[in-house]
Amino acid sequence: MLVPKYDLFVFDWDGTIMDTTQPIAEGICHAFEATGYPRPSVEAARGVIGLDWQTAILTLVEGFDTADYDAFENAYREFYFAREKKVGIFPGLEQLLRNMHAAGLRLAVATGKSRRGLDRVFEQTGIGHLFEATVTADESAGKPDPLMLQMLSEETGVELSQMVMVGDTEHDLWLAKNAGCAAVAVSYGAFPKSKLREWHVPVCDNTEQLASALGVDHLV
Repeated sequence: MLVPKYDLFVFDWDGTIMDTTQPIAEGICHAFEATGYPRPSVEAARGVIGLDWQTAILTLVEGFDTADYDAFENAYREFYFAREKKVGIFPGLEQLLRNMHAAGLRLAVATGKSRRGLDRVFEQTGIGHLFEATVTADESAGKPDPLMLQMLSEETGVELSQMVMVGDTEHDLWLAKNAGCAAVAVSYGAFPKSKLREWHVPVCDNTEQLASALGVDHLV
C-alpha cells in the first residue's frame, strides 16, 4: 500500500510544469519597450516570474506609471500568447503527474498566473483535471505571501505541515517557508540552480530527480 510522503503536492505552473519561462521573460521585456520604458535584461525579467503583475513590474521599473498598466498588459499578451501555444510540459512530467493522480495522490496548483491564464493552459494541456484544488494570483495575495497555501489548506483540509511546494523560483521557496510547509525546487525553470541551492532544499534537474525528492520514484 502506498504511503505518501506528503498529503498534498502543490505545484507552481510556469517554469515548473510548463516550459514558459523564456517567452514570459521576453514578453515582459517587449512590453516595457512597447510602453516607452527601458528594456530590462531577460535575466532580470526571469527573476520576477511568479510574482503578481504589479509587484513584478515595480520590481523592474520603480517609476512605472500605473496609467500605463493596460498598455503594458496588452503588449505583453499580444507577444506572449502567440508563443505560449508553441511550448509544452517539461519532459516526463505529465506522465508523472498522471501516475501520481492515478495512485490516489492529491495534487494542487499555486501559481502567479491569473485564473483566466490558468484555465487557458489547462485547456491547452488537458491536465487540469489532475489537480483537485488551484489558486491563482488574482484570487489571493501574490507570492511569497502564505495566503495561497493557506487557502489550499482550507479547501483541501490538509495541514500546511503535510504539504510540499514544488517550484522553480525563490518566490516559491519563500512561499513555502512563510506558510510552514516543505519545499522542493526544480532547476530547469526561471532561477539558476546556484541560487536555489542556497535554500538547502532538494534541487532537481529532471523529472526522475523530482520524483525521488517527492518520494514517488516508482511512479516515473
